Amino acid sequence: CPNQIEAPIPITEGMDPLTMVTDDADVAAWQNEGLPADRMSTENAMILTSCERWPLMVDPQLQGIKWIKTKYGENLRSNLTKQQNGFKITLKTLEDNLLSRLSSASGNFLGDIALVENLETTKRTAAEIEEKVKEAKVTETKINEAREHYRPAASRASLLYFIMNDLNKIHPMYQFSLKAFSVVFQKAVRKAPPGESLKERVANLIDSITFSVFQYTTRGLFECDKLTYMAQVAFLILLMSKEINQVELDFLLRYPAQQGVSSPVDFLSNQSWGGVKALSSMEEFRNLDRDIEGSAKRWKKFVESECPEKEKFPQEWKNKTALQRLCMMRVIRPDRVTYAVRDFVEEKLGTKYVVGRALDFSASFEESGPATPMFFILSPGVDPLKDVEKHGKTLGYTFDNRNFHNVSLGQGQEVVAEQALDLAANEGHWVILQNIHLVAKWLSTLEKKLEQHSEGSHQEFHVFISAEPAPSPDGHIIPQGILENSIKITNEPPTGMHANLHKALDNFSQSGISPPLGKQERDPSMIEDSLILRDIAEWKGIFANIYCTCTNILHVIPLQLKAYIDDVLPPESPYLYGLHPNAEIGFLTQTAEKLFRTVLEMQPRDSSGSEGGGATREEKVKAVLDEVLEKLPDEFNISELMAKVEERTPYIVVAFQECERMNSLTQEIRRSLKELDLGLKGELTMTSEMESLQNAIFLDQVPEAWNKRAYPSISGLAGWYTDLLNRIKELENWTGDFALPSAVWLAGFFNPQSFLTAIMQSMARKNEWPLDKMALQCDVTKKNREDFSSPPREGAYIHGLFMEGARWDTQTGIITDARLKELTPSMPVIFIKAIPVDKQDTRSVYPCPVYKTRQRGPTYVWTFNLKTKESASKWVLAGVALLLQI
Repeated sequence: CPNQIEAPIPITEGMDPLTMVTDDADVAAWQNEGLPADRMSTENAMILTSCERWPLMVDPQLQGIKWIKTKYGENLRSNLTKQQNGFKITLKTLEDNLLSRLSSASGNFLGDIALVENLETTKRTAAEIEEKVKEAKVTETKINEAREHYRPAASRASLLYFIMNDLNKIHPMYQFSLKAFSVVFQKAVRKAPPGESLKERVANLIDSITFSVFQYTTRGLFECDKLTYMAQVAFLILLMSKEINQVELDFLLRYPAQQGVSSPVDFLSNQSWGGVKALSSMEEFRNLDRDIEGSAKRWKKFVESECPEKEKFPQEWKNKTALQRLCMMRVIRPDRVTYAVRDFVEEKLGTKYVVGRALDFSASFEESGPATPMFFILSPGVDPLKDVEKHGKTLGYTFDNRNFHNVSLGQGQEVVAEQALDLAANEGHWVILQNIHLVAKWLSTLEKKLEQHSEGSHQEFHVFISAEPAPSPDGHIIPQGILENSIKITNEPPTGMHANLHKALDNFSQSGISPPLGKQERDPSMIEDSLILRDIAEWKGIFANIYCTCTNILHVIPLQLKAYIDDVLPPESPYLYGLHPNAEIGFLTQTAEKLFRTVLEMQPRDSSGSEGGGATREEKVKAVLDEVLEKLPDEFNISELMAKVEERTPYIVVAFQECERMNSLTQEIRRSLKELDLGLKGELTMTSEMESLQNAIFLDQVPEAWNKRAYPSISGLAGWYTDLLNRIKELENWTGDFALPSAVWLAGFFNPQSFLTAIMQSMARKNEWPLDKMALQCDVTKKNREDFSSPPREGAYIHGLFMEGARWDTQTGIITDARLKELTPSMPVIFIKAIPVDKQDTRSVYPCPVYKTRQRGPTYVWTFNLKTKESASKWVLAGVALLLQI
């Protein structure tokens, strides 16, 4: 048997390496299907040796085939390698045997009949093996050709795994293992339908793998991260297939808007116009700026439409590709770009990727087992464990049956939990471990316990875990082993009116919901959703435009109602909620910025290579590095500046402090960039600090080492550096003769509080008033910075402030409601002077907080009393504040 060699039968065209019958049990199952015997012939088999049979290959185009088992073409190649090794071993054995006989032969060895026969056998066998090797090489070539047809499916699976594996950059709870991914992949291959042709079969495999991985991943993501994941999947799939341009994607993610430009049209902000100018510099968008100026009315109508992502772009721009339209949407309507991204994903991947329907719990449960716990990531106000109890009841797992254990961790319950796990693993019970985040020190024990029971436990043993996510990555404590091996599930309310209505309807049967609390089965969870639907119908303010329609269709079955929601209800907009559009514009704009920043950080490090027409990562970093160093001014000479002044007034002290802080920052910028430049040239070894700096520059982020010495800012690196140069220029002008500027740019200070305090100190010294008995009086003028040529006799004029949540009415001199789409209108010049506290006029004023950035909180500067005819509480509820940066 070991020496018997059978010839391999070549693979015929049309055979599917993913479909094969592998053993005698499969052959019996095959015959039980009643298929003709000729389909079991050796024409569909490959023989290695009489002791080792290759899997039976099945042609997928034969009718009536049942796909019994799924393995991979790699098995075929592996077995062929074994066959080749067997050939070598056989030849080596024959060669050694022959040499041994020759060395031991004496006299006339031609008379040694056994030796001659052995020589003939060796010669004949070697010739046969040589022939088999030739045939095997042909077979190997055909195997490789067959395997290559399936490479797109393997490439797609590889891409999806690495995208999934990178999600921990977004949140540390998003941990996935290759082992778990392999299970999902294999199930997806089995679920993929056969095709009329090999090409169709591969397409079905790709679709099944993509959607299965998508479902597996998204059920464990928070709502705020699902669109990020969808966008990343869509962008990288399209990049792999070369359907989109890398340079255009780079623009979309980075948004390198030109700085310091003024918009010539009233419907676009200066920031948006900077984006238009940057986009117009690209070949595919040439003359976009001219067209917008030349057809301002048409573009204004488009830009100011309620849902521009659903409209066609004016002129020939409507014929641009989906990604190009997305780039333009980010420029002119950044607040609607998240909806545009969702539409982009739907267009490129399909509707099923954006519907946002929750997976049925029972489907997820089927994937769990002793080695695969279910991990519920808790959200406020949501109890996902009711699904566990409900499903357990249907399968006979209840507290009354004593096979259902619920342990709420904390207060010494760790021992109880361990006992429950041990019992359940032996008896096949269910165990719920709630709030494991409360027992940080026990989690390593839990990880070991789950690993211990993952093998050899009762097959019906199931573990369900719940925990709240940490408020910040630094506070994350859940062990990686628990997260990777678990099926993670989030249960948040979906985003948007339509998705929420669909989720409520998902819990109803198809028998109808007439009325909401009528004939429907009185299951508690369904009653809860019925109340939701009833309340929706009763909210006549918020839903005035759809109330009548909703109340008239509550008698239809859920499928009909779902179709109605998709086809008839108005699209998502603030009006649907009875809100002013300004209420969501700022939020959606920040959401879009966060989305693209996160996707940019998740891009593969080599994705911006020259293959897509763009510069490499190192080239981009080097270009920015050179530009920053070229424009960076010299440091302030503090000793020379001090020699200029005779008296160190409060204002001059502030100027010196600002110069010292600026020197500290610019010194670090120059030092770190020169060091990185040497590292990129290979003259210095790259350190982790240099790597971090390089990565920050590439991602258009302000490096952490610079941030520590700088002022609070939410700008990207490009905008931040432009702002830095403006601050330096302002300081240079001030320190030229140390005369107080006619109007001071308050936002240009590292520490604006110090300048405001200096105003009080100057007044206190002049009038000999106690500093702690003084306050600042704020008078808003009707003029702009250019209207002032000299500073006031006391106090200071300040400029560069913006109002958020309302606007300043220059004519009436009071706070009033914001105009449509004016999120942060600029303030006129403000006159600040110091007065005694007891002379403050607090009537009809709103104590408006001043912050450095839109992050507010720790960036608080001061409180300015602004005049108002409305109650101050109105502006408190509206969150009105003054900002130094937008």
